[in-house]
Amino acid sequence: MEDTKLRSWAEGLKELRLPRWEELPELELYMDQVITLVDRYLAPLIEDEKHQLLSSAMVNNYVKHKLVPPPNKKRYNRNHLAYLIAITLLKQVFAIPDINELIRMQLAINEPKDAYNGFCTVQEEALIQVAKIVLGEEVSLTRRSKDFYYLAMESAVASFTQKMLAEKIIQLDKEKEGENDE
Repeated sequence: MEDTKLRSWAEGLKELRLPRWEELPELELYMDQVITLVDRYLAPLIEDEKHQLLSSAMVNNYVKHKLVPPPNKKRYNRNHLAYLIAITLLKQVFAIPDINELIRMQLAINEPKDAYNGFCTVQEEALIQVAKIVLGEEVSLTRRSKDFYYLAMESAVASFTQKMLAEKIIQLDKEKEGENDE
């Protein structure tokens, strides 16, 4: 039973897609709207969280520590959304100082738009690789780039997707144990 659920979950991973820069709202948004959007975009990736994915306190802290640019008159744009999506995913496996360094490294070689779109692509490719592992399909672990900074981001994203897989297996095992106790 849990094998069927795991396979179904893996098939779903192949379909997950993050919004690209061009798909993020051009309008300036208030904090509550930003939090709602980030949650909507990431809920399929970070399921069953017992805590809020993003809160106003978190956003304010990221701005305070210069991880995210300050808002313009309490309004946030697609640049802020891109930062917040990446940070929210990466904080699942990294401490904030490490995330800050990963972002700095990406921005050293790319414009924000290209860095964000590249992050989305790498994230989706990592999800597909995890799905293939579960489904018993051939997996390619070759790097796309020889760039030192890009390799750091690929590795960061891969660690997040591997963590997702482990958490899913643990969740399914707990469900199985719960069914056996009944």
